Amino acid sequence: MEPAIVVKPPGPNARQILERDAKVIAQSMIREYPLVLQKAKGMNLWDVDGNRYLDFTAGISVMNVGWNHPKVVKAIREQAGQLSHGAFLDFCSELPVRFAEELVRLLPRGLDRVSLSNSGAESVEAAMKLARHHTGRNFFISFLGGFHGRTYGALSLTAGKTVQRARFGPFLPVIHVPYANPYRPPRGCGPTCDLDAVAYLEEEIFRREVDPREVAAIVVEPVQGEGGYIVPPLSFMKRLRGICDRYGILLISDEVQSGCYRTGRFLACEHSGVVPDIVCLAKAIGGGIPMGVTVASDEVMSWPRGAHASTFGGNNIAAAAALAVLEIMGEPDFARRVVDRGKMLLRGLERLKRKHPLVGDVRGLGLMCGMELVLDRDTKEPATAERNAVLHGAFESGVTFLSAGYSAIRFSPPLILGRRDIGIALQTLDSALARVGEGVSKND
Repeated sequence: MEPAIVVKPPGPNARQILERDAKVIAQSMIREYPLVLQKAKGMNLWDVDGNRYLDFTAGISVMNVGWNHPKVVKAIREQAGQLSHGAFLDFCSELPVRFAEELVRLLPRGLDRVSLSNSGAESVEAAMKLARHHTGRNFFISFLGGFHGRTYGALSLTAGKTVQRARFGPFLPVIHVPYANPYRPPRGCGPTCDLDAVAYLEEEIFRREVDPREVAAIVVEPVQGEGGYIVPPLSFMKRLRGICDRYGILLISDEVQSGCYRTGRFLACEHSGVVPDIVCLAKAIGGGIPMGVTVASDEVMSWPRGAHASTFGGNNIAAAAALAVLEIMGEPDFARRVVDRGKMLLRGLERLKRKHPLVGDVRGLGLMCGMELVLDRDTKEPATAERNAVLHGAFESGVTFLSAGYSAIRFSPPLILGRRDIGIALQTLDSALARVGEGVSKND
């Protein structure tokens, strides 16, 4: 279904709500453009003024099976009439158990013990506590550009933008190291960025800053999300696995954004053939209902009763929605379609790169794709203002995208998208890039 803009956004209803919002809601979030949602279905969003948008955000990679999928809606409605909050912390119920059983069947062998919570940040917090409890160590290694959440442990791992950390310290003992970024590589060595990042960790950090025997875990996004949709070489995760095995460090794979078939595999780390010690899931797993999941082996998740739990973890409505999500994702060809559509989208983005000098890089895995805008392809100076202008231009034309990093556009549509949806999005992006690029040329 093509976008339909009937009132130039923001329309009068949207403006009125935004004015109310500014008076009563904490304005600590970042909104890309003045979109005020009323309803959604499949690949489409409707605002309060009747505009229909083609969505390439999936609600920040939450609605992987599409907005308001009938099976998810049905599961939520039926469960709401029976038991919503089951106090899983104190009383057992069958639905969360069944969800955990179905989930571990999709995971690599050995990841078979599940802890339930309510968000990505909570799943990361649980993973950090578990790593400390299991190893008896205090330090963590995380990566520059990474985003793991805004609660204190997760924020300690996060190193994307200073505004996220300013005036919130002191933080937990986390050491940040360069990520294996092929476009902006550490030490300036693109083809060996994975080797360089790991060498820095061993040759600098483990020699000068912390003994590896004090490190509980390395926490990594297999594909860096908020940092720019950066796809490292497949060997990067293997090298990290090797370091962890050598020093008795746990490897935590943060799959909050990259999991649930976003990259064409249930977990993004599967592309590397790496099995982490702990996996964090959230976002898409709940189908729009808050849910966080931390998964490890029996050996690792051996903390005693009372060591960790959550009042709302194992919520029955969330479990019902998540079971429906797993059923949809288990349909024949679901994963194959993600891979095929991702290749089609990347080919289209590559064509736009050849056409528009503003586009410095295009990358992606499955339907987790990024396009980085730069003022100069040689210097790779980020084109942040221009990126924002492209986002606004696309929004005004009826297609929603989100930013990532300092100058990247992320493409994380619902995984149900069709070929026509890709064509509409690329055409809209082409026009927006042309308008913004023309303005840049005039100013040169």
